[in-house]
Amino acid sequence: MINERDAILVLNAGSSSIKFELFEVAGAPVARFAGQVEGIGAAPHFVAKDAAGARLADRRWDDGGAPANHRAALGVIIDWLDGVLAGRRVAAIGHRVVHGGPDLAAPVLVDVAVMERLRELAPLAPLHQPHNLAGIAAAAERFPGVPQVACFDTAFHRAHAWEADTFALPPEFYARGIRRYGFHGLSYEYIARRLAEEDPALAAGRVVVAHLGNGASLCAMHGGRSVDSTMGFTALDGVPMGTRSGQIDPGVLLHLLGTEGLALQDVQKLLYGNAGLKGMSGISQDVRDLEASDDPRAAQALSHFCWRVRREVGALAAALGGIDALVFTAGIGENARGIRARVCEGLGFLGIAVDPERNAANAPVISPPGAATRVLVRQTDEEGMIARHVLDLLRRSNKA
Repeated sequence: MINERDAILVLNAGSSSIKFELFEVAGAPVARFAGQVEGIGAAPHFVAKDAAGARLADRRWDDGGAPANHRAALGVIIDWLDGVLAGRRVAAIGHRVVHGGPDLAAPVLVDVAVMERLRELAPLAPLHQPHNLAGIAAAAERFPGVPQVACFDTAFHRAHAWEADTFALPPEFYARGIRRYGFHGLSYEYIARRLAEEDPALAAGRVVVAHLGNGASLCAMHGGRSVDSTMGFTALDGVPMGTRSGQIDPGVLLHLLGTEGLALQDVQKLLYGNAGLKGMSGISQDVRDLEASDDPRAAQALSHFCWRVRREVGALAAALGGIDALVFTAGIGENARGIRARVCEGLGFLGIAVDPERNAANAPVISPPGAATRVLVRQTDEEGMIARHVLDLLRRSNKA
């Protein structure tokens, strides 16, 4: 039975990092500490902060003994948490898992069968899924008997109409799971819940959310539910990203594999790791670096990125039959004022406009007063969403 003295640990394991956040159980989860070990396998760096953002730990391993894998990195995190738990018990651990496939449409307690199913889905999210599962395995070893809960980035999109999810292929492919899944669902779910708390009438309407970060996608929501998303079968689809190509003509892939003679693994490496803003600019995947550069390739990369995002806003507005609000979130969406302004240019036909002063101030509402379509900036919280799911699942389990 979970109680007020317990804590929930949330882990988000990536290819070279483990992010963590520790929540107290106080009715709803309350964030207490957060941080990460980044640079796993290269030059690890551990940082931990309190809820106010004050740095409590900052460690590099210049003298040797650095964590070489996810298991060791999690050990660093747990050793540090032992000093701040103050007698609290870690009652459960929530994990972000990118792909839940067609069947896993809600958070689940992890067992052997669930892990096997998630391993089968790893080829659909090769940059994320194996590392998500490594985080689960490491946590289970370090916290034997503690419930592990998997929360899926695909789950929020599972209520899509068939027309939105299918490809124009024979039906047997859809039956085998080859369909559009959508991703960043934990972020979109958090934004949907936040809007419902702030403005229920707006949340009940037609909202396009632009989750723009190193990974980027957009989602059309009506009544707080996902109607369509720019990402599809994998997290490679949609708008260009930091290192990912986004949508690309499948004929290009056939050409690369055939006429160009590239091996499958080379095409995968290109599309996932050497495309997007990094590949177009030849400089960086970081928007801040590109905005500061006088290299024309940097300007071209940003121009293409903004054009593609703008195009998808229009497409998703069409899917919704109109638009009441556009919401920017994630690292670029929350901070890159110039990108927000450029995305909104030319969207006046949808009633979208940006007030320069509000945008420069990173105001919660950056559209002009009285605008037909509201343009909002909201900070997302995927870890907080996971903690809520974990607590809800545990409480339901305890009642059963």
